[in-house]
Amino acid sequence: MTDLDRPIDPTEDWQADHVRRYLETEGRDGHEWRPGVYTLLLTTRGHRSGQGRRNALIYGRDGDRYVVVASKGGDPADPYWFRNLTADPNVRVQVLGDQFDARARVADAGERARLWPEMARIWPPYDEYQKSTGREIPVVILEPTGWPDDRS
Repeated sequence: MTDLDRPIDPTEDWQADHVRRYLETEGRDGHEWRPGVYTLLLTTRGHRSGQGRRNALIYGRDGDRYVVVASKGGDPADPYWFRNLTADPNVRVQVLGDQFDARARVADAGERARLWPEMARIWPPYDEYQKSTGREIPVVILEPTGWPDDRS
């Protein structure tokens, strides 16, 4: 077992409730967050503590890869989960009831140009978030690497 197997979940009411419902129902409640908007659970390793941290994020697909956006609602700072995965790109992902290990990386300029419009189609506020911040909001690609050790 690793810290990714025993993550800390969000403490804010709506986020904590979303993650709890997703886990309790293997995503049957929570995978579709809004009509046509789907979420996954991403667990990163804290860049200071090393402790696993789990968050629900809107996602898209690019072949067999998953795509998430480090928007933080257009905040000038990157979200903590993004800082964590840039320090350690080995992450855990859950989509519905399936959990798997993945390697996270920031999309290069060409990938971002192709993927951003797709992610903004899924969640249109991303375009407004980008306009409201001075930073380029990262697009992150999650490439599956295998199943956790305790999965048969």
